[in-house]
Amino acid sequence: MLETTMVLFTIYTLLKIYISVMQIGYISEEKAKDAVLMSQDKYLNAGEYAIKKQRLDIVSSLVDYVMFVWWVTNGFNWLTNALSIDNSVTSAIVFLFSFFAIGYLVGLPFELYQTFKIDKEYGFTQTTAKLYIIDQLKSIGMFIVFGGVIFYLLSWIIINVGSWWIWGFALLFSIAILVNVIYPTIIAPIFNKFTPLEEGELRDSIEKMMNGVGLKSDGVFILDASKRDSRLNAYFGGLGKSKRVVLFDTLIEKLTNRELLAVLGHELGHFSHGDIWKNIGMMGILLFSLFFLLGNLPESLFFEMRVEPNAGVEIAMMILLLPLISFIFTPIMSFISRHNEYRADEFGSNLGGKENLVSALIKLIEENKSFPKSHPLFAFFYYTHPPVIERLKELGYDTPAVNEMAKELPNDGIFTFINDNNKK
Repeated sequence: MLETTMVLFTIYTLLKIYISVMQIGYISEEKAKDAVLMSQDKYLNAGEYAIKKQRLDIVSSLVDYVMFVWWVTNGFNWLTNALSIDNSVTSAIVFLFSFFAIGYLVGLPFELYQTFKIDKEYGFTQTTAKLYIIDQLKSIGMFIVFGGVIFYLLSWIIINVGSWWIWGFALLFSIAILVNVIYPTIIAPIFNKFTPLEEGELRDSIEKMMNGVGLKSDGVFILDASKRDSRLNAYFGGLGKSKRVVLFDTLIEKLTNRELLAVLGHELGHFSHGDIWKNIGMMGILLFSLFFLLGNLPESLFFEMRVEPNAGVEIAMMILLLPLISFIFTPIMSFISRHNEYRADEFGSNLGGKENLVSALIKLIEENKSFPKSHPLFAFFYYTHPPVIERLKELGYDTPAVNEMAKELPNDGIFTFINDNNKK
């Protein structure tokens, strides 16, 4: 059984690397051609950024593979003996914190390189070493508190309850829904400052749009994203009474009010179509599959790893197998997500104006340095949003015309150009 598990993880790793290699080769060829949807220098810049990210992902995947092999062949046995682990809740918690600490230390160099080398080189990250350390300490503190509670409850269920995997799934799925409820008002403010949007035309327009689709929220807030990152974003967060509209300050700086409303109209489309609940449902299916698999693993697998199937090892094994199970579900979830994005685009274009949404999409692509093309296999697996070129086509816009507009006019001239182009 151990040999089969290692073969499956090997296939998964090779597939991931193959897809990344195809993406690198595709972008390398495309970035040498005429630019699409952005100026030539920004097009080249976006391509180089995407390639560097993929190269780092390949190295990270190889390290993850080595760590997986080490854990299942020797690591679990070594850590169990080093900590004198038995089948108790306390031992399981100690084992899991040690397991995650090792994983954190192994992955930290990749995160540092991404943040302070790649993102810094391309002008994304605004974070300082001090802010990064503070964020890390906050994250570790939250993990110790909330992770400790989850580890305790899940370990207790594994040790004391029959068919534990069913109850374990119910526990984590309930916690996932709870996190969605409390994230905007309790978790997110730990890391960022949320300022209510000032009264005025923009706020009135947003509230009018929300009332029009029946969305009652906790308010409209501006997030100080620029202290860490220059990329643009906006989202509706939370469930129930905790729902709130969040606008990145970078988004407000770069988009006109009409473009902002079109972007929010897109997000309102997700709300109107119930996409949040669909995503939670898909997450539930993934979690259930993971717990079902782990709950029915033969004991021989653990004996081959030279460990007892105690609570700590079983939960750690679930963490190791999560990427493999997720990879199987990824293309399905990505396909559904892309379908939802098309529908949200249609909703947003009707609510906020098609020309405004197109203008906003082009600015988002350019400001976020998102290379507008992708290898079909990479897009099939990983693109939760359709390629922007396809989104423009779906909205009825001719890409070459929009491309010329993106290359030749400043951002504040985009809206006028699109209107003029549509009249021809």
